[in-house]
This record gives sequence, C-alpha cells and structure tokens, in this order.
Amino acid sequence: MTTTTVEVKRDIRAERRAAAEAFRRRMTEQGTYVVRLLSSPGAGKTTLLEKTTERLGADYRVGVLVGDVETERDAERLAPYAPTRQITTGGACHLELTLVERHLPDLGEQRLDFLFIEDVGNLICPASYDLGEHVRVIALSTTEGDDKPGKYPKAFRTSQVVVVTKTDLLPYVPFSVERAAEDARLVHPDLEVLPLCATSGDGLEAWYELLVERRNATFANGASP
Repeated sequence: MTTTTVEVKRDIRAERRAAAEAFRRRMTEQGTYVVRLLSSPGAGKTTLLEKTTERLGADYRVGVLVGDVETERDAERLAPYAPTRQITTGGACHLELTLVERHLPDLGEQRLDFLFIEDVGNLICPASYDLGEHVRVIALSTTEGDDKPGKYPKAFRTSQVVVVTKTDLLPYVPFSVERAAEDARLVHPDLEVLPLCATSGDGLEAWYELLVERRNATFANGASP
C-alpha cells in the first residue's frame, strides 16, 4: 500500500487575524466603532446593552449582533432599542467573524456609529477569536467571585475594559472590586476597570462616556466619523 503525504502550508490563524484586521479597517473607514462584550452566562451583558443602546441611540446610530447557542430571547429584548440580529450557533461556544459579516447586513443599510457584538456566554472559547472589534469588554458579575481574572487569564489579557456588574449586590456577596481589579491587572496592567449596576443606573454615565471617548479617539486621526 502506497502512502502519499500532502503538505498543506496554510496558516489558518494568520488568515483569521488578517480577516479581522480587514474588517476592523473597513469599520473604521466607514465610521463604525465596534464594541464586543464577553462574559460568563448571566453576568448582565444583555441588560447592560438594553441601557446602553437606549441611551446612545438618542444621539448615535446603533446596531447589535447578539450570539447565543439557541433562542431569539436576547434579540427580542434588545429590538425595542436598536436594530438587532440574533446569531444562533446551534451548539458552538463562540461567534466567528464569518457569522458577523454574514449577519451585519441584516441590521439595515444605514451606516452605524456603534456596532455592539454580544458573544456567547463563556470566558474560554471567545477569547481566542478576533471579531474585528475596536474594543473588547468583559462583564464580570459580583456574583461570580473576584478571582476570575486569574482563573481565565486569556479573556482578560485580550480585553481592554472590565465592567464589574451587579454592584448593588456587593453588600450580600463575597466580592471585592479592589481584589478583582488587582487580579485583572496582574494579567493585563492597562485594563480599565469600571464598576456599575445596569438596573440602578450607578456607574452608567461613566460607561457611556468611556464608549464615546474611545470612539472619538479612534476617529481622531482622520477616519470618517
């Protein structure tokens, strides 16, 4: 029996990085700032997006792509506030750029000022995939424990912002914002940490300002805003 070895010199990771950079460049050129949210299930991503799209939607054109294994539930919640498309993965634990590019036109033909991408809820698989976002945000809930940055370092190392959610529960749970921030900065010294509570509104103005400031900084060098 003759065996033939076929050598395929193809760097899949390099191709994915190049595709993500091309998408990010295209979004920058058209003035769309891409914000990607990661978290464990139930950390409050969708509630935060409800408040964010309602607030920013008064001054900016906003759209949302939301990923889940099944159901349209998150899209149904967000649809009253912004054009939204649910991406169901049918079992996959993360979104990929091809899915984002396929469903982005479903948000309409108008140019967006902000595109929010809510990834499937977990801190492992999504951390390894670049979706062409300008900023990657982790929502860390006070109910999860303040030791998660050290336990899931790649998710925090590849992000730029951590929002500590459900701060209204701090009196009732063993969570320290200071310990979580310190643990996160051991992984990524430049991480910006922002405590907030979407239901009470505490910290939300600082969150909105952060998004607008980062968008303005991205387009300050002559890209179309």
